[in-house]
Amino acid sequence: MKHHPCKYEKVSKATTPVTASSQYVHPASLRGPSPLPTPANLRTGCLSAAAKRYKFVRKLCHFQQMDFEFAFWQMCYLFISPQKVYRNFHYRKSSKAQFARDDPAFLVLLGIWLCFSSMIFAFFLDLSVLSFVKFLIYTVFIDCLLLGAGIATAMWLVVNRFLIKPNVRGEDVEWGFAFDVHLNAYFPALIILHVVQFFFYHVLISQDWYSATFVGNTLWLVAVGYYVYINFLGYSSLPILHKTRGLLYPFSLLFVIYIVSLCVNWNVTKTLINFYHARVHVI
Repeated sequence: MKHHPCKYEKVSKATTPVTASSQYVHPASLRGPSPLPTPANLRTGCLSAAAKRYKFVRKLCHFQQMDFEFAFWQMCYLFISPQKVYRNFHYRKSSKAQFARDDPAFLVLLGIWLCFSSMIFAFFLDLSVLSFVKFLIYTVFIDCLLLGAGIATAMWLVVNRFLIKPNVRGEDVEWGFAFDVHLNAYFPALIILHVVQFFFYHVLISQDWYSATFVGNTLWLVAVGYYVYINFLGYSSLPILHKTRGLLYPFSLLFVIYIVSLCVNWNVTKTLINFYHARVHVI
C-alpha cells in the first residue's frame, strides 16, 4: 500500500520515502507568529515616566476611552473591601508593566464627588455663590491635588529609600502609584467628613455639648484612620516592599490626639469649619 505522509511528519524536499526515523514536527511550529502582544513581564523595556504621563493626559481629553463603570466599582469597594481594589493593580502590572492607573476615570469621578460634596458644604453653611466657588477651588486644587501630591512624594521617597527589599534590583515604586494610593485613601475620608458629617452638623456637632465634641471627633478619627489604613494596604500589596507594618504607626499618634481632644473638649470639626470660613472670605 502506498504511504501518504502525515502533516505531523517532517517531509524532506527530496523524494525519499518517509520512514519511522523521520523527525516529528509539533503542531505549534506550523502556526505563524502570534498576533497577541508579548506579556508585560516578558518585555525587555517599558514606557518611560514621561510617556506614561503623556498617555494619561491624552486619555483625559477623550471621555469615550475612560472606563467609568470600573472606576465607580473601585470607589464602592474602597468601603466594602479595599483589598480587591489593590488586587487589580497587580493585574495591571502583569498586563501593562505598571502599577499606577493608566485610566483617568477615577480622578474624573473624584472631581465630580468633590463638586457634589462642596455643594453640600455650601448648603449647610449657607455660603454665597462666590464663597462656594472659592471653596471648591481650594478643595480640588489645594486639599486634594497639591497636598496629595506632597503626601505622595513624601511616601514615594520613604518607601523607595527604606522599604524596598534588599534582594530587589532594578525596580522601584512609581510616583503615579503613590498618588493613586493617596486618591484611594482620600475618597472615603472625603465622603465621611464632607457628606456624612454634615448631616449631623447643625443638629449636634455645632453645639457646645460634650457629646457634640465626641461625635465630631470620632468621625474625624474614623476618616483619618481609614486614610492611614488604605495607605497601608496599598503599599503592603506590593511584593517588592517589606516592613510595611511601620506605616500603621501613625495610628498611635492619631489615637493620642483623639483622647487629648476629648479630655480638653476640643471640637475639631468646629475648628475646621471656622478655618474654612476664614479661608473662603479672604479677599
